[in-house]
Amino acid sequence: MQGLGLGIGWRPELAVAIDRRPGLGFIEIVAEDFDPWGQVPAPIRQLCSRGLGVIPHGVSLSLGGAEAPEPQRLAALARLAIRLDAPLVSEHLAFVRAGGIEAGHLLPLPRTRATLEVVVENIRAAQAALPVPLAVENVATLFDWPGAEMEEAAFLAEVIEQADVLLLLDIANVYANARNYDFDPLAFLDRLPLDRIAYVHVAGGVEREGLYHDTHTAALPRGVLDLLGELCSRTTVPGVMLERDDHFPSEAELNAELDAIDQARQVKPNWESIHGER
Repeated sequence: MQGLGLGIGWRPELAVAIDRRPGLGFIEIVAEDFDPWGQVPAPIRQLCSRGLGVIPHGVSLSLGGAEAPEPQRLAALARLAIRLDAPLVSEHLAFVRAGGIEAGHLLPLPRTRATLEVVVENIRAAQAALPVPLAVENVATLFDWPGAEMEEAAFLAEVIEQADVLLLLDIANVYANARNYDFDPLAFLDRLPLDRIAYVHVAGGVEREGLYHDTHTAALPRGVLDLLGELCSRTTVPGVMLERDDHFPSEAELNAELDAIDQARQVKPNWESIHGER
């Protein structure tokens, strides 16, 4: 995968700060927020003219659902990718609907062999309908389905291998799940096919009543940055981007977080912070 560099999730509230930030290599947009047949917003056109890559990031394909991805959703994502000259598109390894009912949330998958077979088939169908490579993202969860036949890292690795798909590795989600389910995040990384990483997400969250929530509304915790450093010590990471969806910081704070992401590749990780500030 071609190097993407430093990136950020584009939001209208951050448009000015993103436009003025030097050294950005790419932005990610929520695909469903844009009309693939309409006018590309001027701020995004301006970033494209400066050579920044744009990655459409889907939230509604429901790749983990029992039903195949809807052709109209795939067509819209494909057209958006073409219009933006996107290097790839990405989606979550989750399901969001069943029987015509929308969950309004990225729901975790039962980690069974039967689920694996369905997910791989859905991803292959999606890739066949898209003009650019697809990357699938691991999600943060607050519950597991009973009867799991594989641990999360093993399931994710099987999906990547069998579907021959790229990985959007969300380090913040690994951090959140490691805290909530009390597993070793470094061992998790070591079980993944890191050579299939397309790019990486980082974000902040909050702890409530003993659970860590990946909210994208808070500053990056030290543990996420250190886990990013550990990842970058293991493999070449094509791109890393910051997600911020609400409680938007000042421009100075935003730039400080982006600087910290770059610095995380060079700072020696702190083991205790990776396991969470408790």
